[in-house]
Amino acid sequence: MCGITGWVDWTLDLRDRGPVITAMTRTQAPRGPDDEGTWLSRHAALGHRRLAVIDIEGGRQPMLRPGPDGRPVVITFSGEIYNFAELRAELRAAGRSFGTRSDTEVLLAAYLEWGEDLVARLNGMYAFAIWDEREQRLLLVRDRLGIKPLYYARLGGGIVFGSEPKALLAHPEMNAEVDLEGLAELLAVPRARTPGHAVYRGMREVKPGRLVVADASGVRERRYWQVEARPHTGDFRATTEEVRSLLEDIVERQIVADVPVGTLLSGGIDSSAITALAAGRFAGELTSYSVSVPAPARPGSDLWRPSPDEPYAQLVAERLGIKHSVVQVGTDGLVEDIELGLRARDLPGWGDLDISMHHLFRGVREDCTVALSGESADEMFGGYTWQTDERYVGHTSFPWMYGRRQPEVLLREEVRRAIRPEEYEADRYRDALAEVPRLAGEDPGARRRREVFHLGLTRWLGALLDRKDRMSMAVGLEVRVPFADHRLAEYLFNVPADLKTGRGAEGGGMEKALLRRACADLLPEEIVDRPKSAYPASRDPGYVETLKGLVLERAGDPNAPLFDVLDREKVRAAVTSGLDALPGPITARTSAIGLSYLLELDRWLSRVRVVA
Repeated sequence: MCGITGWVDWTLDLRDRGPVITAMTRTQAPRGPDDEGTWLSRHAALGHRRLAVIDIEGGRQPMLRPGPDGRPVVITFSGEIYNFAELRAELRAAGRSFGTRSDTEVLLAAYLEWGEDLVARLNGMYAFAIWDEREQRLLLVRDRLGIKPLYYARLGGGIVFGSEPKALLAHPEMNAEVDLEGLAELLAVPRARTPGHAVYRGMREVKPGRLVVADASGVRERRYWQVEARPHTGDFRATTEEVRSLLEDIVERQIVADVPVGTLLSGGIDSSAITALAAGRFAGELTSYSVSVPAPARPGSDLWRPSPDEPYAQLVAERLGIKHSVVQVGTDGLVEDIELGLRARDLPGWGDLDISMHHLFRGVREDCTVALSGESADEMFGGYTWQTDERYVGHTSFPWMYGRRQPEVLLREEVRRAIRPEEYEADRYRDALAEVPRLAGEDPGARRRREVFHLGLTRWLGALLDRKDRMSMAVGLEVRVPFADHRLAEYLFNVPADLKTGRGAEGGGMEKALLRRACADLLPEEIVDRPKSAYPASRDPGYVETLKGLVLERAGDPNAPLFDVLDREKVRAAVTSGLDALPGPITARTSAIGLSYLLELDRWLSRVRVVA
């Protein structure tokens, strides 16, 4: 895992622009604390910050290999290729030689052997750029599910790119601006922003499963992967066996590292399954980690978290014979570190959910460089209410928006008229539905369930993966997500919803029954049967009151940039009305997320220019 950046311009000589690419590269220092490198030619400048995980000595970047005519092909790469050993063997059989043990060199050799078609052969999480000096062409590639980020923008006679917006914005000719469409992304569809939309004006994000080719004639994007609709013929037992087989292979690939490895363990079925599979295959010492935040005023009063994590996580750790560590985050830390989440994301985020995750990852990083996470299991196996409750499933927009207010309700009227949030949401929903692969002859109910899965895969999941990437890389920790393997997504896209819950079968109709049965032999019964408990959000009344005071303080400041966009009186009324869930970027049964979103939005707007 690393930070990458670059600047290509076919009209300029960039060989004397070293200070620019160095400045862009150094914005990515937290992503790569172990090493820094840059490479310049006449029309291309690449930068890299390295987090050393595989081949510590031999994997330095940018890495180059000579092409057939002697001119170099150069790569800057972030991520992990989990099937690099098989690819290396295939490439050796084709006559390619290697001087390192790194997966980066395998990518370079694969490009020289197969060109752009290398993407079809990759299993992993990755974002990389390849500059081909022979063709004077830039290739940008992002993994199938969007685990690793990659942004780009047209600039002058070329293009700039980077792992995060801050890398692009470090270029002296890039401006931190947001237009009305960017505001609509933040306020009308904040729970799941549009793929490819980077919010900043003129900036794009490479979409998951896409590659971008840029040369002197222009910039072109091509899709290289999407799930396909096929009939599913296996029963519950056969489907369970296939899921278990896939998970065993996925985890075995993802525990490979030349550095210490840990797991994130909440005691829920998702993280417990990954931890158990890893513990059975990892040769070294494995430690698991969880986070604890200020609890509700009354035990059991948080409907999203009917039980605390720690006893269950400890139960799993004891069963597996591994060490477990709990990272404690207090209310003071949640308030004082609001800036951490904003700085990591370059955009307003999820308040204490970001901050506590940042603290968790910082604690893990003290012992480990790599951690495996249970993220993405809910999306794959049906763990959310909006995937199972017919009221949500039947909603005429994104199912997670059923019965929920968006931050756009707080807009100033003139901004609302310009943004047209209801129309914007409807357009984005229509676009999302148009992408869903169909199966001929499928009944309306099954077709809708397929749509809901695809919406979660392409719109909801990205927000969680983005949060995970930004908070982990802000402390130089590589977090791997086995449930986001594309082979699992391809398989589960075609598994009927009733099979995922085990309705009418031995799964008993419980959410994620398919996953529970697939891993039941690895875990205590209490874990297999434990109901879903969401990631901990702070319910401490003192924390909420502190945030209210900070927002009301901004409401009393006539120069607060927040109110160039939002209506001051609407915000003040919402904060003082006693609503349990102030509109925020995600669905949450606490006003803290909405309050912190207002504070982060205010700070962010002070750093960008809003343009019509």
